[in-house]
Amino acid sequence: MTTLTLRIPDELKEQLEELSRQLHRPTSELVRESIRRYVVTEQLKAIRGVTVPLAEAQGFLTDEDIFKAVS
Repeated sequence: MTTLTLRIPDELKEQLEELSRQLHRPTSELVRESIRRYVVTEQLKAIRGVTVPLAEAQGFLTDEDIFKAVS
């Protein structure tokens, strides 16, 4: 595992520490989970950016279009 040092505003640190106390979880765990979720979200956005134009070119414009095709 690697150590990452970053600067955050004092208010954000206080909020993070309070959440850590409420959830009974270490702040480092909360930060890791947050970063992991952010990375996955951005990866999914990138995939969507590639696949949506391809789907639209094939006539898939709505969720209903996809549902009809797979049903």
